Parts: sequence; C-alpha cells; structure tokens
Amino acid sequence: MPHQTHMRREILEIPDAVESLLIQGKSGMAAGARALAACDPKFIISVARGSSDHAATYFKYICEMEAGIPVASVGPSVASIYGRKLTLQGGACLAVSQSGKSPDIVRMAEMATAGGALSFALTNHPDSALAKASTHTLQLHAGAEQSVAATKTFVTSIVSLAWLLAEWRKDRALLAALHGLPEVLSQAVTMDWSALGNQIAARPSLYCLGRGPAYAISSEAALKFKETCQLHAESFSSAEVLHGPVSIVDRGFPVLAFVSADAAEQSVVGVADAMAAKGAAVFVTSDKASQATALPCARTAHPLTDPISLILSFYAMVEQLARARGINPDAPRHLQKVTETL
Repeated sequence: MPHQTHMRREILEIPDAVESLLIQGKSGMAAGARALAACDPKFIISVARGSSDHAATYFKYICEMEAGIPVASVGPSVASIYGRKLTLQGGACLAVSQSGKSPDIVRMAEMATAGGALSFALTNHPDSALAKASTHTLQLHAGAEQSVAATKTFVTSIVSLAWLLAEWRKDRALLAALHGLPEVLSQAVTMDWSALGNQIAARPSLYCLGRGPAYAISSEAALKFKETCQLHAESFSSAEVLHGPVSIVDRGFPVLAFVSADAAEQSVVGVADAMAAKGAAVFVTSDKASQATALPCARTAHPLTDPISLILSFYAMVEQLARARGINPDAPRHLQKVTETL
C-alpha cells in the first residue's frame, strides 16, 4: 500500500478545491441561479446514484427547509430501462454525477430536458454526455480525483448545491458561510476521531445516524465504511432507528450520530444518549450529550453548512481505519472509479 493513499491526498486537497470552486464557478452559478429564479419551479427532481445521490438528499432537505419547494429523487430506470416519460413542465431537474458518463443518469436528464424541465448537470466534466443533455452545467472544479472513493467531488457537489440555493434565494448568511468554508474545512480535516475508529475496528457492523441535512452525511458515511473498510454499515434517520433497527443493538455496538448545530440537535442527541444507555458505543458530533461520547468538530457559520465540515472529519478518520484494517481505500474490491449502469 502506498505511504500516502490517493484518498488521503485528495481529502487534504478539499479545502483548496472548495476555494477553487467558489472562485472559478461564480459565473456559471450566477447564470444557473438566474435561470431558477426565472423558472420559479413548483417542484424539483434529482437524478443520481451513490455519493451523488447523498449530495442530492442534502439538497432536498436544505431546499425544502429554506425555499419551501419539494424535492424528490427519481429513479433513473424509469427512463433508461422502462422507457417512460414524466410530466415535468414547470419543474427543475438536478442530475449529479462526477463523471457525467453513466447512461441511466444521462437518459433521465435527456428525458427531463425534453419534457420541459429546467435541467442542471452537476459534474466534474463539463464536456460529458450529461452536460450535453442538460440546459445548464455547474462544473464542480474539483480537479483530478484518482481514488475510487469519491471525496473531493462529493464535497464540491454539496457545496455547489448549497451555493445554487443561496444564489437563487439571495440568502446572504448562507453565501457568507459558504465563502468561509475553506478555512473551516482546513480545521475539520485535523479533528481527532481515532477513538471512534478504535471502537469500530473490532466490530463487523455499525449504524450511522442523522436527521435533516445531516442524514445525507450519515448515508455517505455508511457507504464509505462499506467501500473503503469492508464494514457493514447502515444509515438511519435518528427518528427511524427506534422503529425496529434498535433491536439488534447489543453491548458495544458502534453508533455514529452526525449532528449539526440546528433545530434537530437536541432530538438526535436524545436518541444517541438513549442508545448509549442500552449499552451501545455511541459517538456524536455534539457537546450536549450526557452518555454518548462527543467527537470534536469544526463548526461553520451556518447550520446548513455544518454537515460539510462533519463529512471531512469523517473522511480523514475512515481513510485511516481502512489502512489499519490492511485495505487500500484507493482500490476497493469489486469497484471501479466510474460505474456505468443502465
């Protein structure tokens, strides 16, 4: 295994990648926001898979919370496999794909554009098939990403989506927080989550929890545990985990709860403490817990951007955990960098 993995190097590049995005993506983002404002969509659909779908979930929550516009994830197979068309006039479509190559994502974007939706491609490759299929392209400006496990492109995807919302809604507080992210992310990557890694190392399975925008980060974390560490991890809303899944929790069962400094914090911390009282080894990104173990975190200037710093601290930990388990996170078994599904 290389002394420094591509994944580690790319994690360390994220603060600079976000800064590059905020500088180089300005004109494209302004044009996209103007188009959204002119469209005044009554609904928005998202089209994505894997980490990109988690980014879309993040947007779903922040858009519904801040703009009051419903956002729904649409299965790409509706167009690519079943050949059906959706009625999308008066709506917008966000297709997220770092490569812009997956045929099912491209097919759905083509259908959405032809069906009258204002369509956006969020991709690291502005010359991709997805970009050609969409009305507007929002380039991620992440630079080359060699590790199979996407980190830079996930973070630049969620930053782009939050930026699009902030420009569209003219949210000055969110815009200021986004432009302050590079400095905070430089701090986030140094957070010491080794206690969590040590607890997980001896267990084959764990839960990741979140609520609201942080639920998207929980889902991304569960995926990264699987693909980089070969650990079985499931992501749940903290509200859902008590409806059955908590039954398999035994003494020492690891639980990672992602908490932003928002209206859901007390609720998620309450669930984390309740699970710790049942014997679980619970770690939470909040200092308000009484029984769960608090993890250090770098808070941002806005509750909607807190999840972005949390995922960076997580990435730093999970890359170290993968190497401790003797796994090269750059080359997960059975996986490749670009997954082209139909």
